[in-house]
Amino acid sequence: MEVHNMIHMANQIAMNYAAYPRDEAIQLTTKHLKDFWEPRMLRQFHAYVAGGGSGLHEIAIEAEKRLK
Repeated sequence: MEVHNMIHMANQIAMNYAAYPRDEAIQLTTKHLKDFWEPRMLRQFHAYVAGGGSGLHEIAIEAEKRLK
């Protein structure tokens, strides 16, 4: 997947839950990523965050940490 598409998708998921309390938003984002993203997408996501995660919503970055 192209990086800009991955960033956009992860940010949309995070922003969808951003109105919830922070911890719940992170938990729901993590669950969504775990349930709906295939392993290749998750590997790319992990690698992108490890490289700095530029442009990702803070909730998406925190959710990535919980996926590990």
